[in-house]
Amino acid sequence: MIDYIRGELVELTPTSAILETTGGVAYELGISLNTFSVLQGKEKHTEPVRLYCSEQIREDAWTLWGFHTKLERELFLLLTSVSGIGPGMARMALSAFSPAELCHVITSGDDKMLKQVKGIGPKAAQRIIVDLKDKVVTLGIDAQTTVTNNAGQEVNINSKVKDESIAALTMLGFSPAPTQKVVVKILTDDPDAVIETVIKKALKML
Repeated sequence: MIDYIRGELVELTPTSAILETTGGVAYELGISLNTFSVLQGKEKHTEPVRLYCSEQIREDAWTLWGFHTKLERELFLLLTSVSGIGPGMARMALSAFSPAELCHVITSGDDKMLKQVKGIGPKAAQRIIVDLKDKVVTLGIDAQTTVTNNAGQEVNINSKVKDESIAALTMLGFSPAPTQKVVVKILTDDPDAVIETVIKKALKML
């Protein structure tokens, strides 16, 4: 098994990254939007990039998937262990939510949020929650209060403010998945923001 690949990032798209390693061997890896956002701007820099890997082997293909963190890879492996959830659908879920957000969605049993992911219907959402809820808890992620900012630093946010802001915006007619991403971003930038402030800022961003 390939644990990770470290090399020069020579090509990047929202769905794939090509890393060239020592000796001129280049690997193409499928990636999520989370990993894409971290890698943006690092193309052809001298500093090497490391992506944790998962191999998907079928009779007609061998595919490598790359992840910025071990947690994202672990969630990918858990998702693909669920009946009916393939690597493409797992990538969609990891593109719609950050790893911490996805952990919270699963542990809280929020099938409505999961159904916002393209390709995941009601039955698939329920299977993911039933199969993975306890397993995700063992990852030890405090998804309700801890997020990572653009500088890679952990920031504690008020989960009550987050949840009530999302609920209010959803009642106003905004879709839950993009609403959660906007609210978390606002609170990541300003952890002390009150509900009214979060909602006002979110209305300008949604």
